[in-house]
Amino acid sequence: MSNENSGLLAGPDGVARCFWHGNLPDYLHYHDHEWGRPMADDRRLFEKICLEGFQSGLSWLTILRKRENFREAFAGFDFDKVAAFTDEDVERLLGNAGIIRHRGKIVSTINNAKRAREMADEFGSLAAWFWKFEPGKDERPEIVDLAHLRANPTTAVSVRISKELKKRGWSFVGPTTVYAFMQAMGLVNDHLEGCACRKEVEKDRKAFKRPK
Repeated sequence: MSNENSGLLAGPDGVARCFWHGNLPDYLHYHDHEWGRPMADDRRLFEKICLEGFQSGLSWLTILRKRENFREAFAGFDFDKVAAFTDEDVERLLGNAGIIRHRGKIVSTINNAKRAREMADEFGSLAAWFWKFEPGKDERPEIVDLAHLRANPTTAVSVRISKELKKRGWSFVGPTTVYAFMQAMGLVNDHLEGCACRKEVEKDRKAFKRPK
């Protein structure tokens, strides 16, 4: 059973969750165990922001179901390794039917790996850089409901991060892509009010040690 106004959907267990998983098993698992959980692992952060870039114009489910193929194709998203990819690697990846074969996005991922390596060297980790942008309470809504999310595909913080990344030479990191990344990696908790995972994620965020 779903409630279009609340944006909640009851799962097979009868528990209310954000509607977007559609009760598809792999999507449901992603919603319950990954989306919004605070993340500080550089490799996974690089993966998330790259895959959000690949997702642009497509559904996230398409990317999720190809994620293992992406990991294999891009050296587990080890940005030190990806930064060393050559034109030959670009052609190899364009021939890989298991991923999204978009030349611009492939080239962007290699470029962004180089930029990620520079930032990790400068700040100690990618995580330390991203987490310094965590929104304060005054930058967050009192209630995260469907109307708010639909009205705010970007935020002032995602615009700020996007501008900073672009200044540093990143590509395919527009404000909407960056906000999706912020939601996925737990910089914000955008599980809807009434979703069973919202309180769990908030508990995780309180226990999470922010990287410095």
